[in-house]
Amino acid sequence: MKALAAGKHVLLEKPSADTAEETRQMFDLAEKKGLVLLEAFHYRFHPAIQRAKAIIDSNELGRITHLSAALAVPSVIGPKPSDIRYDYALGGGGLMDMGCYALNAIRYLSSSDPTSVVSAEHSVFAPAGAPPSFRPNIDRRTTATLALPHDVTASLVCDLGMPPRYGFVPPMPLVHATVTLERGEIAVYNFVMPTLYHSIKVTAKEDARKKTKTRVEKVYTFADGEMEGKGEAWWTTYRFQLEAFVDRVKGRPVQTWVDREDSIANMHWIEQIYAKVCHALFLNATAARMTPVQTGLGSRPKSQYVPPQSE
Repeated sequence: MKALAAGKHVLLEKPSADTAEETRQMFDLAEKKGLVLLEAFHYRFHPAIQRAKAIIDSNELGRITHLSAALAVPSVIGPKPSDIRYDYALGGGGLMDMGCYALNAIRYLSSSDPTSVVSAEHSVFAPAGAPPSFRPNIDRRTTATLALPHDVTASLVCDLGMPPRYGFVPPMPLVHATVTLERGEIAVYNFVMPTLYHSIKVTAKEDARKKTKTRVEKVYTFADGEMEGKGEAWWTTYRFQLEAFVDRVKGRPVQTWVDREDSIANMHWIEQIYAKVCHALFLNATAARMTPVQTGLGSRPKSQYVPPQSE
């Protein structure tokens, strides 16, 4: 808000704010001042995820029936307990930091918003030495099931620090989005950082005997996916995003964008998942045990910043 008030265009770290209302206020101010405000869902600007969506939208495999998206990392590379991602006052939480990607991917690939949160479950973190009065409100891990229009369902998983298997074997990171359709499935591996490596696995049902045919696509440039757009194979998602941001600031056409309503809706549904009364596991770092609690974690706290009326 301070940057916008100072007349600066803003490329905004995701998630855009702690609440949907704050997101709306930021876009209101940007529009009032004629400024560019973009929430940095950088993966959306890469041709790989756009190619996956193009296959879905082509109706090659029929209508969507279910979507799943996951972004989770093992504890050995996850944030430490002192990291801001575990600071409630700064909008911490696994759903805020990683789940926002999974939720955004579900909404983007389905071209729709959820209609309700069917269920949610959290593994809630507490710092070492937390007193009995400590309120467990930071999710290390969140899973949720969502209802979407036309009887479509979706599930998401996010985790800031998956524990090792057998006490010492780090699990592999989860970075995928899978779309189940009437006549097949599309699985996108590494949708968040596709420049490093990715795959789009398309499995089509060929007949009633359940025979299938599979192809794997890799789309590092728009030309690879037979789409229009600039870029080189070595461009990261951040480079694609930055090019679009600069084009918008310069008044030039952009190939894709994350608009105001998209950002507000994503934050709204993060809040709805946090509000869902659910079964949560309270991870006590001192006692190294999981204690069940029945709770809705609630929205992260609003900023105390109040723009002057003249802004």
